[in-house]
Amino acid sequence: MFSLFIFVSSAEPVVDFCVADFNYPVGPAGYPCKNSAKVTADDFVYSGLSAAGNMSNVFKLGLSSAIDLTFPALNGLGIGMIRADIGVGGVVPLHSHRVSEIIYVVDGTVTAGFMGSDNKAYYKTVKKGDVMVVPPSLYHFSVNVGNTPATLIASWNSANPGIHTVTTSIAANNLPTDVIQKTTLLDATQIEKLKKMFGGK
Repeated sequence: MFSLFIFVSSAEPVVDFCVADFNYPVGPAGYPCKNSAKVTADDFVYSGLSAAGNMSNVFKLGLSSAIDLTFPALNGLGIGMIRADIGVGGVVPLHSHRVSEIIYVVDGTVTAGFMGSDNKAYYKTVKKGDVMVVPPSLYHFSVNVGNTPATLIASWNSANPGIHTVTTSIAANNLPTDVIQKTTLLDATQIEKLKKMFGGK
């Protein structure tokens, strides 16, 4: 009788996490890792979603995000969250991300939905405790249809999902008004008004 012991070694160290080190530029795989000897439990706790966001804007929308830029421990983990506080009559404007999103209604009543690539709209009025999922890359929105402010928590399968908002894409750029008018069929006066609101040139 004999025993066989096999030891496998690897030159690659085991990496449990990669807290972002903002002293170096971001690359395609995220930020470089902070020296693990300097990582503490505090790096894995974030309080940025604890308070309502500032809703004093045209959308009556306050956003607080937990992404790699605000919560460095998310770097490389493929997860992220956002808190959306929506005033009465406020909206999360039509926008898209490159990843899936799941939305939980913490408080209030909102009509939320998305448009499929065939332009079919999928929307429903949801209330406290409801959950809705949005497939990746599809334009989606939320409108507070209740009589009180609403709070949503959304999560993505990305530490930085990116965002492409229709209104600001049209109005916060340096495209000539006539080009925007031709490509969107919007009235030139409305385009100029939006450009003033969102800083376009």
